[in-house]
Amino acid sequence: MLVAQILAVTIFVAMFVLIITEKFERQIVTLVSALLTLILVFGLGMRSLDAALKTLNVSSIFTAEFWYSAGESSESSSGINWATIIFITGMMIMVEGMARVGFFRWLCMRLAKAVHYKVIPIFIVFMLMSSVLAMFIDSITVILFLAAVTVELSQLLRFNPLPMILSEIFCANLGGSATMCGDPPNIIIGTSLGFTFGDFITNTGVMAGIALIFTVIFLFFAFRKDFATVDKNVDTSTFPTPESAITDKTGFAISSAIFALAVVLLVTHAMTGLTVATIGLGIAFLTLISSPRHIGEVLKRVDYKTVLFFIGLFVVVGGLEETGILALIAKGISIISAGNMYLMVGIIIWVSAFASAFIDNIPFAATMIPVIQALSQTTGVALPTLAWALSAGTDIGGSATPIGASANVVGTSVAAKAGYPVSWGTYCKRLAPATILVMVICTAYIFIRYGNL
Repeated sequence: MLVAQILAVTIFVAMFVLIITEKFERQIVTLVSALLTLILVFGLGMRSLDAALKTLNVSSIFTAEFWYSAGESSESSSGINWATIIFITGMMIMVEGMARVGFFRWLCMRLAKAVHYKVIPIFIVFMLMSSVLAMFIDSITVILFLAAVTVELSQLLRFNPLPMILSEIFCANLGGSATMCGDPPNIIIGTSLGFTFGDFITNTGVMAGIALIFTVIFLFFAFRKDFATVDKNVDTSTFPTPESAITDKTGFAISSAIFALAVVLLVTHAMTGLTVATIGLGIAFLTLISSPRHIGEVLKRVDYKTVLFFIGLFVVVGGLEETGILALIAKGISIISAGNMYLMVGIIIWVSAFASAFIDNIPFAATMIPVIQALSQTTGVALPTLAWALSAGTDIGGSATPIGASANVVGTSVAAKAGYPVSWGTYCKRLAPATILVMVICTAYIFIRYGNL
C-alpha cells in the first residue's frame, strides 16, 4: 500500500503543478494523470481491479437512485461523480442556447436603459445582476457577456470599464457560492454529499446575501473616484435598443421558458425526487429539440474541455481516497485542531480560501470532500457545517487574485482586449481587501449560526 500511496501523491502533485504552470491544456493534464492513476496506482501499486472500477463508478449511472431519489440520499464521493458531469454538460447546453438568441446582451442593455444609462446606477445594478445570474449560470458565461456589454457601454458613455468589470467578477464569484448550481465546487459538494438546492440557499445563500450587501457598499466606495469624471452630457437617444440584441424572437421566448423551468426544477428537486443528473439531461434535451436547425451549432460551442477536465480529476482524487491519503490528511487536521471545533472550521475555510486564490478551486474542493467526511465521522462535527465552510472558502477565496477563478481570467482578458490591461498588483490591490472582508463575514456567520459545533 505504501508504494500505491507514494504513486498517488506523486501523480496528484505533478498534476497540480502542471495545471498551475499552464504549459499544457488542463484537461490533457488530468486525463493523462487519470490514466497513470489507473495503471500505476490501482494496477501496479494496489493490484486491485475493484478499486479501479469503484473509481470509474460507471455502474452508478444504471441505478434508479441516480436519476430519481425520493429522499435525495447521500451519494458516494468516491471516483467519478457522473451526476456532476451530466448536470454541468446539460447546463452548458442550455446556456449556449440562450446565448445564441441574444438573451444575455438583451438583459444587460435592458437594465442599463432602465436606469437611464447613468453610470453609478449601472455599476450597482450590474454587480447585483452578476450575483443573481451566477446563482444559476456558470460564472464564466456571466462574466463573458457582462464584461463585453460593459465595454460597449463604456465606449458609449465614455468611462473606464475596468472598475466595473472587476466588481462584476467579484460579485459573480460571490453569487455562485449561494446555490448548488452556481459554482462547480458547490455542484461537486452537493452531488457528493446529497445536499439539495434548498440546503445551499438556506445556508450558503443567506451567507452570500449578507456578504453581498457589504460587498456592494465596499466596492462603491473603493471605485467611486473612478467614476467622478464621467461625462454626464452624453446623448443616449442614438444608443442601440435592447431589442436589437435578440437574434431569434421565437428562440428567445423558448430559451427564457427553459431557463425558468430549470430554476423551478432545481428549487423543487428535493420535493420532486428528480436528481440534478435528471434535471441536467432533461434541460439539455429540451434546449436541443426546441431548435432542431441549430443543434450542431449549440453542441459545437459546449465547453467539452471542462467536462473532460472533471472526469480526469475525479479519477486522480479517487486514487488518493482509495490509498488512504485523504484519511491521513483528515487525521492531521484533527490533530492540529486538538478537538477545538472552531479551529477546525477556521482551518478549512481559510486554507480553502488561500489555496483557491492560487490554484484551481475545483480539484481542491474534490480533494477536500472525502477529508471533511472523515473529519465529521471521527470528531463528531456536523458534516453540513464543514461543507458550508469548504464551499465558502473555495468559492470566494478565488476572487483575491487574477488566476483564482475562471471568471477572473475571462473578465480580465475581455478588459485587456478592450485596451484596459490588468496587472497582478492592480487586481490584488482592488479585490484582495474585498475578499478578506467577505471571508471574515463568512467565518463569523458560520461561528454564530452553527455555534453548537
